[in-house]
Amino acid sequence: MALFMIGVGAGCSKPQGAGLAGDPASIGDPAMGKALIEKLGCGSCHVIPGILNAYGMVGPPLEHMARRQYIAGMLRNTPENMVNWLRYPQKVVPGNAMPDLGISDDDAHQIAAYLATLQ
Repeated sequence: MALFMIGVGAGCSKPQGAGLAGDPASIGDPAMGKALIEKLGCGSCHVIPGILNAYGMVGPPLEHMARRQYIAGMLRNTPENMVNWLRYPQKVVPGNAMPDLGISDDDAHQIAAYLATLQ
């Protein structure tokens, strides 16, 4: 799964409220999200902390995803935008490396909750 997410460059200050701040459980179930990430094979495209064999080099590494300001270099990193990105990456940024995987709204919330644990 190519979660093509790009953080902003070094030196940028983090505006208040940026990133997947807060309690990941308010988004979904991080444990379920982790299981879904493993099941979907996201690690074939990404390096993902806490995910077995997640050493992919197609998409960006996802460490510190909860603290990043942007998703795909253009969406504010909010739970709502993360869910939208996970469900419809080709609609959000046509032609990017992240495929549409048919992820349900519920599953996208669980995955976003796991990503919110990656401080």
